[in-house]
Amino acid sequence: MLLMKRLINRWNAPTPAFWLKVQKIGIVAGSLGVVFIAPPFGMAVIGGYLIATGSVISVLSQLTIK
Repeated sequence: MLLMKRLINRWNAPTPAFWLKVQKIGIVAGSLGVVFIAPPFGMAVIGGYLIATGSVISVLSQLTIK
């Protein structure tokens, strides 16, 4: 329970400017992954890696605080 409260507090705390930029890069990487998977001849492996990497980068950069 204590861990969950700490995570919620970190999630709602202000994020430093550098990590906001990193978060945007992660969102772009995830979006690119969806673009690679979407066509019928899609490159599922590359797209999957991009989606996983982008989502991890975005979440971890959201949890950084000042």
